[in-house]
Amino acid sequence: MVDYAMRAAMELATAHPGMVKAETVAERQQLPLAFTKKILNKMQHAGLVTARRGGDGGYRLTKEPGTISVADVIRAVEGPLADVRGEAPETLDYPGASEVLRMLWIATRASVRAVLEHVTLADLADGALPDLVVGLTDQAGAWHRR
Repeated sequence: MVDYAMRAAMELATAHPGMVKAETVAERQQLPLAFTKKILNKMQHAGLVTARRGGDGGYRLTKEPGTISVADVIRAVEGPLADVRGEAPETLDYPGASEVLRMLWIATRASVRAVLEHVTLADLADGALPDLVVGLTDQAGAWHRR
């Protein structure tokens, strides 16, 4: 769902401040229309998108693309970043030797945030990622699935 949501958000970002019909988003991104509408509705519920009915209606971002992060879009459609079993890692309590897992999950969340909270829809629409993100793609093994 995240990939589809980002693709829909990119369509809205490149058209900002104009309105874009769900059908147009679905067609341009080759997404199922019903799923596109579901994603746009989740983004609307999260306050990232507004909708207008009618012939000149559609969807548009509620804020400038430079103020909406990738993390905002992900949270809108999937919920909090890096939960464990649907719970915030700081609320977990592990017994004995597993106690260190809580810190691992928090560090993982911080790492994910370091990327996703610092890349905006404007960055993506401009085709330019922050240096931190580009640098991560240069790390050994970054392009290899493991």
